[in-house]
Amino acid sequence: MPLMISINAQPMKQFAAAYPSFKSFYKQKLRQHGIVGSSFVLLHDNQMIAREFYGLAHLEQKRAVDENTIYHWASITKTFTGIAIMQLRDRGLLKLDDPIVKYVPELSAVHNRFGKMEDITIRQLMSHSAGFRNGTWPWGGNKDWHPHEPQHWLQLVAMMPYTEIEFPPGSKHSYSNPGIVFLGRVIEALTKDDYEVYIDKNILKPLEMYRSYFDTTPYHLLKYRSHSYYLEKGKLSPARFDVDTGITVSNGGLNAPLTDMTKYLNFLMGSRDKQQQQTYDGVLKRSSLEEMWQPQIKILPTANDGDHRSDAMGLCFFIEDNFNQHFIGHSGDQNGFIAHFYLRPDTRTAYIVAFNTNATTNDKTPDTGQNTRLLDREIKEYLFKQIFPLLEPTK
Repeated sequence: MPLMISINAQPMKQFAAAYPSFKSFYKQKLRQHGIVGSSFVLLHDNQMIAREFYGLAHLEQKRAVDENTIYHWASITKTFTGIAIMQLRDRGLLKLDDPIVKYVPELSAVHNRFGKMEDITIRQLMSHSAGFRNGTWPWGGNKDWHPHEPQHWLQLVAMMPYTEIEFPPGSKHSYSNPGIVFLGRVIEALTKDDYEVYIDKNILKPLEMYRSYFDTTPYHLLKYRSHSYYLEKGKLSPARFDVDTGITVSNGGLNAPLTDMTKYLNFLMGSRDKQQQQTYDGVLKRSSLEEMWQPQIKILPTANDGDHRSDAMGLCFFIEDNFNQHFIGHSGDQNGFIAHFYLRPDTRTAYIVAFNTNATTNDKTPDTGQNTRLLDREIKEYLFKQIFPLLEPTK
């Protein structure tokens, strides 16, 4: 049921009339795709106008999903890494067009047949255009989760002589997890903090995201932590619980409840309240945040892009123009969890959705198939087509 709030009366009246159809669609699709648990929130002008909780956070214990349920946000972590890089840029500690080897000299061992490693920049890593592979490992395929992620930096360093740049840097977009790991290393090199400590001090705590953390769950939060599941050919199995992403934490280690992620969306949205915006500017000034949403490189469909369907890549944010609307956002997919968020800056409208089940049945028939990535797209398209336009200011 939508939370009725008096914002722009006419758009909200239209929204209130249309929302029950979305709610019915959302829950029907979750059942179809075999999702164990899911959460959804929709924001407009810094107000929560709708939220939904579905199913179970722990199947065996019959523990229901609620506002305190903690999900793993996987690659949405990358947006936090990008914000941290922009913080360091604004403090004069780096430039986006600096060569990455200036801060991560070990990358000099990587083979770049297209030129020198000194030609690859921080900006190219942030826009996934540097030429690095998708997966952390140079072997083993692009699984959504490798059960033995490298725990130490030296393990990645040992792989560098066996790593190749796959295309001319800056020539195209190709999603790369290692590229973001290298940005995490930049943060640690310049601040002398572990990545997790830096993000906690400079993003999470200022935004009052007090129940957000990285990797394994603190004991006092275990009762809120969602388990995750795989559904293959109708058979449900539990994923590994409470994983440690190791040295890859900067590309996918964040865990948080929806209440905290709502605070993050409000930060991205910005506030009309001057005092609140001052707090947000203390994390990252508005002009720098909006700089991250400027297109850096066009995204062309490739096998390496998985289910990304965006038009362009900004600086750690995807940019999408659909149905005469402009969005920025990011998705996450790891260890049975799938999530995404989108923000429409001009109407100050945003949503975030998370699933604790990765259904991978090959059948992608719209009315019968069970596939979480298909579900992900179905929800996004419904909201883009039928909900977001209703929240435009009346003319």
